[in-house]
Amino acid sequence: MRLVVLLLVAGLCDLASAQRRDPFFWLMALRSRGYGHGTLRADTVGGKCPAECDCPPSFPVAMYCDHRGLREVPYVPSRIKYLYLQGNQIAGIRDGAFDNSTRLVWLMLHQNQLDLNRIGQKVFAKLTDLDRLYLDHNNLTGVPANLPRSLRELRMNNNIISGVQATSFEGMSNLTILHLHDNALREVGGALRGLASLTVLDLSNNQLKKVPEGLPDTLQQLYIESNSIAAVPGDFLGRFPRLRYVRLSHNELTDRGVPPHTFNASGLVELDLSFNKLEKIPQVSSSLEHLYLQANRIKEFSVGSFCGAVDVGSFSRLKVLRLGGNEIGPEDIPGDAALCLRVASTIEV
Repeated sequence: MRLVVLLLVAGLCDLASAQRRDPFFWLMALRSRGYGHGTLRADTVGGKCPAECDCPPSFPVAMYCDHRGLREVPYVPSRIKYLYLQGNQIAGIRDGAFDNSTRLVWLMLHQNQLDLNRIGQKVFAKLTDLDRLYLDHNNLTGVPANLPRSLRELRMNNNIISGVQATSFEGMSNLTILHLHDNALREVGGALRGLASLTVLDLSNNQLKKVPEGLPDTLQQLYIESNSIAAVPGDFLGRFPRLRYVRLSHNELTDRGVPPHTFNASGLVELDLSFNKLEKIPQVSSSLEHLYLQANRIKEFSVGSFCGAVDVGSFSRLKVLRLGGNEIGPEDIPGDAALCLRVASTIEV
């Protein structure tokens, strides 16, 4: 009897020591015992891990199936919260593919061959905890139906999306980051109007001819470079009191298309208007810190564009000003510019 007790105590001590080294020791111990009667493998907790994927014992809620040559979504155990399926050849997803894994928080499906017509209408309907969904670098021509309203980050860039339906993002009040760049969008209509938490919107490298209307006033970063925008509304920045970063480079902006004071917004930190057709430096707020105007047609350096008055107490907070590739040189900078732009560390002409 004494011998049995000593052996039991020794076994418990060894187990406790192993658990201090690895908190998931018990999972590895179970995995090593196989499937015999009365035994349990680690990958059977919430379902067996598919042979073509990896479910590391040290991170049992993650399943790595990326870059495996997969053509369809494998079985996903119910315990999985983080699913990595990027870099495969998945072209379609049937309804019910994720019905066993409704606790998913991250779903990575980028760099596949997804076709909108081969994605079931209810594929994402039960993923009520999904926080992050990556669908970029696929062959999508539109936004999949019934996306989870819980989403905070959605990436659909580098597809061939030409338009979005008015209801595509309905009810997604938690969405904060939306990437739609590198598509074929001509307009977005009012589809983004209800995104009450959106802070980052990237619509660059599309086919937009005007600044989209109906954007949420919560935006802090707006990227619409590399489109065909020739004009912006005079009250453009006034609609977005929290906007800090705006990129409008590589468009068709002209002086006629930019009403006076359009970019004179006190909250703005960075403004990129490079590679357009501007002939004058637009008036900006004295609080602006980064202004990019290279590769335009600017013929004059106007201090009044930066400072309403030039004196000891009135000056611009501009740190970086880029004017290279225009029709002016260092000799065109007036003497009082040094007083106005006294805190600038970089001025390129």
